[in-house]
Amino acid sequence: MNAFQPIAASLPLLLLLFSTIGLFLSLWIIIPAPTLSLLILGIGAPEVSPWLIVGNTIVLVFAIIFNTSWLCRVAIINSVFALCLSSLPLLQLPVTEQRSSAAMQQALGNEILQTSLLKTELKTDQVRSRPFVLFDAFRGIPLRQIREASGIPFAAPDGVPLTLTLYRPPEVGQYPTIVMIYGGAWQNGQPGLDAQFGRYMAGQGYTVVAIDYRHAPRYQFPAQLIDVQTALSYIQTHSDELEVNIDQLAVLGRSAGAHLAMLLAYQPQVSPFRAVVNYYGPVNLANGYRNPPQPDPINTHAVLEAFLGGSPDQYPTQYEQASPSHYIRPNLPPSLLVYAGRDHIVQAKYGRSLFEQLQKTQNTAVLIEIPWAEHAFDAVFNGVSNQLALYYIERFLAWALQQPSN
Repeated sequence: MNAFQPIAASLPLLLLLFSTIGLFLSLWIIIPAPTLSLLILGIGAPEVSPWLIVGNTIVLVFAIIFNTSWLCRVAIINSVFALCLSSLPLLQLPVTEQRSSAAMQQALGNEILQTSLLKTELKTDQVRSRPFVLFDAFRGIPLRQIREASGIPFAAPDGVPLTLTLYRPPEVGQYPTIVMIYGGAWQNGQPGLDAQFGRYMAGQGYTVVAIDYRHAPRYQFPAQLIDVQTALSYIQTHSDELEVNIDQLAVLGRSAGAHLAMLLAYQPQVSPFRAVVNYYGPVNLANGYRNPPQPDPINTHAVLEAFLGGSPDQYPTQYEQASPSHYIRPNLPPSLLVYAGRDHIVQAKYGRSLFEQLQKTQNTAVLIEIPWAEHAFDAVFNGVSNQLALYYIERFLAWALQQPSN
């Protein structure tokens, strides 16, 4: 027994420590990150909430069992509060699922959520059957074997090498294709980002082509749009060797990449895309500049000035031409908009505004808003929010890529 006495003596202090850590992490589910360095906590805490629930519950149980001092009582209070906070995403999940499913059915038809139909269209038995699988939150989302190639050059504007990263199903063929554009405030990133998504969708029967572009502030708009247009031309010209079905093209982007995806698909000329998937993309850049989020962890003014050369008062035409909202008109490709309700970089209200614009111009659009999520939530690939997004993205793409092209 003597060997256990030091452990027993220190247990209340350990429980207080672990309960405080659990509370600190769980608080970021409701507290907005004030700085870029803390944003990772704001992004990650809601997505790993199942892990936090387990951890907070374990500490609470031990604190109740070994309630021998005021330290344990404080640990109990901490853990109860932390458990309530960490449960918020899962408590909101059923209503969010209902709203998202209703939005899909209203825009695309009542059959859109039928798993059996989706399996037939994708020719796979691996499609996700539910918007959230608790087991996947702990083990990760299973990935199938695929073929992957990176560093494929497609252009070198001003001597800057631009490359593609390619994710393809295991067997050679021509596949429905997703052109994927990474985010990073137009200032950083590379095609290998979001590799888990590319591998997952390749396992579902798609060719995924992740493309590159030049970065601000050295290269300002429209250099980025020119680069993604060049990449699209390369993909179309080399479709056979890339295993791309140019009659079944979709474009998907995240944040700055979603902004470029919308610009690429919404240009006045006839779009080659049958679908646009927009993860939390900027919509009206002048409005974004004049109404930054509070707090503003990335310094929105500095980011937009680096991208466009100055403020909207200095460059109103530049801001207009760089805003996807400027190009909304009838007969655009169907669009799936996925926005985070607690986004403090690209606020969800801009996704709602874009959705209303698309609806008013008689375009097919679906808005999925995830109330507990922060910007870049899908960085946690098996997180609560990204599981939800994947479920609807699979169904949206399977529907859209079967439709006649515009």
